[in-house]
Amino acid sequence: MATQFERDLAPKLTLLACQVMVPPTPNVNARDAHVARLAEMVDRNLSDQRVDLVVLPELSCIDYSREAFDQLSSIAEPAEGPSFQTFSAIARRHNTTIAFGIAENAETGFHISQVVIGPDGALIGKYRKIHIAQFGASMEKEYFQAAPQLLVFEINGIRIAPIICYDIRVPELCRTLCLKHGVDLILHCGAYGRDLSFHTWPHFAVTRALENQVHFLSLNRAGPDFGSSMYCPPWIDETQPQVTFGVGEEIRRFVIDLATTAEVRETYSFLADRLDDYENLPLD
Repeated sequence: MATQFERDLAPKLTLLACQVMVPPTPNVNARDAHVARLAEMVDRNLSDQRVDLVVLPELSCIDYSREAFDQLSSIAEPAEGPSFQTFSAIARRHNTTIAFGIAENAETGFHISQVVIGPDGALIGKYRKIHIAQFGASMEKEYFQAAPQLLVFEINGIRIAPIICYDIRVPELCRTLCLKHGVDLILHCGAYGRDLSFHTWPHFAVTRALENQVHFLSLNRAGPDFGSSMYCPPWIDETQPQVTFGVGEEIRRFVIDLATTAEVRETYSFLADRLDDYENLPLD
């Protein structure tokens, strides 16, 4: 077990998780007014505390609805478009990293993208949703394109990767991020509506955290049809449960500490006990 001195030296970061409301955004003016409100909210919450990373949900800049998606030709934007410029100013002002969601208008079509801005206000990268949902309250395949490419970035020596909503249900994605790319924190940014699939989502979040022994933020938007975001540490039991939000707007602060990860992996050796190859095991 790590000493307090070792814990103090271990990499850590402070994360601000923003479960926010998203109103109807039928046009550019409505989108920009909403983004301005989000930026003001983030700015206000950063005024009295040091934060390394601010996270907002999937498509946090537009409504998740058929009415909004029918207007993508006007309200979708480039990765470094108007919403980027608004959040870039906040990132520079507070020397922080911000991850937020847009409907991206790119040469390859429309994408559901999570954009990451560094403390200097510049683009770190963008993650475009790999798995496009078309069930329950989802209608994404009618509007958006998949883009099979990963994004991993680093803050304070902690490796971070965004995934988006439906991506959580394919275990190979998180497994690859954690075991091949050494990711310590997964940002699962969603727009989980309360359809029949909603109640299975928390089980996936807990499982992805435990099976990969990583910090896992599963962030939804706010509202009576959404809510219930979660932060899952690398180990969960009756003395240390996951943190679950309500349905309203909430902004919560978490400290991501790699000393915790190291202790969990030392105590519970799931990852170390894996075989190198399961596909070629003989079948009796």
